[in-house]
Amino acid sequence: MTAPYVNSTVDNGIGTIEFFHPAHNSLPGDILAKLVEAINESGSNELVKVIILKSGGERTFCAGASFKELININDAETGRVFFSGFANVINAMRKCPKFIIGRVQGKTVGGGVGVASATDYCMASKFASIKLSELNVGIGPFVVGPAVERKLGLTGMSQIAIDANTFYDAEWARQKGLYAQVYDSTEALDEGVQAFAENLCTYNPEAMKEMKKVMWEGTEDWDTLLAERAVISGRLVLSEFTKETLKRFK
Repeated sequence: MTAPYVNSTVDNGIGTIEFFHPAHNSLPGDILAKLVEAINESGSNELVKVIILKSGGERTFCAGASFKELININDAETGRVFFSGFANVINAMRKCPKFIIGRVQGKTVGGGVGVASATDYCMASKFASIKLSELNVGIGPFVVGPAVERKLGLTGMSQIAIDANTFYDAEWARQKGLYAQVYDSTEALDEGVQAFAENLCTYNPEAMKEMKKVMWEGTEDWDTLLAERAVISGRLVLSEFTKETLKRFK
């Protein structure tokens, strides 16, 4: 696999959304936009009872923001638009009337932790360590922060946000509440995700829809909040510190 993609399929009530990028499943603006579209379409598709969100490849679930695009941001508005892409994905997941199951097979970084945190039920392999690396490059996890804090709590989110160089293992993430279950292999993970999704398909769709509303109570201001956070990140990515740091990733 070399070409980036976002693919959606429906099988017996299970809608699967899979994204891929050859740069460790990083998320440039066009992939973020396609993810929003796929989530919205699955949410409104009457044939879909539950959604699985996954990425292609084996090693990395999501490397977060595309460094190539970050390096090329030269004005605050372009930065705001780029970081709004992550805000739009998180808000699409939040508003989606169907439960979204996260399937996290490997390491996830930065914005990827935000995406995993915005799922309603997240399942992972033991290789799925997490890291919030934004502060290390001078930005900070502002846009994804609310979603991560909602799952890990303020203490857990603050810990990995400040300790921006460290990967925290999947068991730590499970204990903090990000992962509901952790499996010893990708094969076992896939079996678990499939069985769980099939079981959810036997539930009352209206009950699940109402339950999701309850679970996301208190986030009604996120359209505004995450947009404001995108402005902060868009400004900071222009700092000399961040520009010099990003050059090392070329």
